[in-house]
Amino acid sequence: MKNPNKKTSKILEQIAIKHFDIETLETRHSDRLDFHDVAVWNMRDALQAAFDAGRQAAGEGESA
Repeated sequence: MKNPNKKTSKILEQIAIKHFDIETLETRHSDRLDFHDVAVWNMRDALQAAFDAGRQAAGEGESA
């Protein structure tokens, strides 16, 4: 996966905070902090949010 730009990174982090209650998407080199159990409905909602953000960015002529 290519490295996302700052705007995309911010959107992904907001999705992680909202749907997974994860403080950051930065690697912290700790299993307790870097790995999380996730309910499938939270995963579905987060994927939908990312998809919607991508569609919105495409509609605005941005590259994600």
